[in-house]
Amino acid sequence: MPEFDVVELGPTDHPEPGEEAPEFTRPLVTDEFWEDRTLSELVGESDGPTILVFTPMTGSFLAKYIWDELTERNWDERAGRVVGVTASTPYGIKRFLGDNDYPFAFFADPSNRVAESYGIDHELDGMTGISEPRAAFFALDDDRTITGAWVATDWPHFPDYDELESELGLE
Repeated sequence: MPEFDVVELGPTDHPEPGEEAPEFTRPLVTDEFWEDRTLSELVGESDGPTILVFTPMTGSFLAKYIWDELTERNWDERAGRVVGVTASTPYGIKRFLGDNDYPFAFFADPSNRVAESYGIDHELDGMTGISEPRAAFFALDDDRTITGAWVATDWPHFPDYDELESELGLE
């Protein structure tokens, strides 16, 4: 029995396969530095699909579990590029990367506006005005067209990774 309550997150209005992913500019954070980047720049540099992985703040067990799983499954070698999007600050992300050995970069979105534009934001219980993204995965081709998607319906909610890899074209 879990030691936490499962919370139903309700419906979303997220972009679906065949639609264009919303454009954004945010600091892209690595273990070495960060700089403002656009999503279009990132997908244009990729030699395959770009996978956007939205997770809650980097200090959460849900984010750590997802990134541990993606690292173990070698997603960095199986997609053109895998990049996180989180409501954490660049400083928080840099600490998270320093504490873990992840081969991924993360967009810092402390305002959570990127998740809002993707229709996957949710307010945190008991924290008025504070929101974060629900767990979500979007595969994008080089013109930002979504080719696969998975969005959590509950907190916490983890995908079936084998099915997710098939949905995102990582087989």
